[in-house]
Amino acid sequence: MLDVRRMQVLRAVVTSGSVTAAATNLGYTPSAISQQVAALEKQAGITLLERVGRGVRPTAAGRLLTEHAAILSKNLAEAETALADLRAGRTGRLAIRYFATAGAALVPPALAALRRSHPGIQVDLKLIDPEDPIPEVEEGRADVALVVHPRQGPLRGGVQLIHLLDDPYRAVLPRGHRLAAKRVLDLADLADEPWVGNEWPGGICLRVMLDACAAAGFSPNFVVESEDYPTAQGFVAAGLGVSVIPEMGLGNRHPGVVVRKLRHPEPTRVIYAAVRESSMDQPALRDLIDAFRTAAAAR
Repeated sequence: MLDVRRMQVLRAVVTSGSVTAAATNLGYTPSAISQQVAALEKQAGITLLERVGRGVRPTAAGRLLTEHAAILSKNLAEAETALADLRAGRTGRLAIRYFATAGAALVPPALAALRRSHPGIQVDLKLIDPEDPIPEVEEGRADVALVVHPRQGPLRGGVQLIHLLDDPYRAVLPRGHRLAAKRVLDLADLADEPWVGNEWPGGICLRVMLDACAAAGFSPNFVVESEDYPTAQGFVAAGLGVSVIPEMGLGNRHPGVVVRKLRHPEPTRVIYAAVRESSMDQPALRDLIDAFRTAAAAR
């Protein structure tokens, strides 16, 4: 393979017209310049310069390599500029993964803030729900994911968890329900009620709710399974049962339900940004995390 630095030395000789002038311009000795050109000729397998009086001129092969050296120099300059833009957060790409309720509540304001501060950043945004989005980060397919934690098993691949907010669950009751008059319910108040499910079976959010019910001494009697929050509210409004839904999932509240706080215990899911530690040197990613924090604090 041809040596790029030696090609640049050849270009300096050709453009200046002599080995001595090139040596002066580059800060080398004439002997060092001649050695670099000789080594390049050996690599190329052909003569690159010929003597003309006290100077030199390129052969056809020398002109060819000089032209390519100019192209390489231009490309390297562009690469350095692009790298500087990437380091400064002016350009680049961020891959973001999220689950549905976080997407509705946290992602839009955070992305709007990112667009204002880093308009040149390209965003690869994908909903990963009901699957766990952390593997996308662990395996390098994403820079950041909004997740509910804890999950089964340790984190891999240099992933860091950054706490964003605690999202408490609320009791969702039909209007006119016998418990609707209470401002705060004990979780055990719902033990004998028919329940409307709203979580994906086997998911982390369902486990948070079931663990809280177990701590209150009962297991919910699910009479309807819906696997999403808006549909669950519709079933509750129709009087088919009660439900327990994270506060962040109640952005679009059904007019036929009432929402009450819970205690003893209050089920709470904890939401984090899972980030590749190797990506944290990107200014745009750091600003995105700050924007997620701001959006979480606003809730």
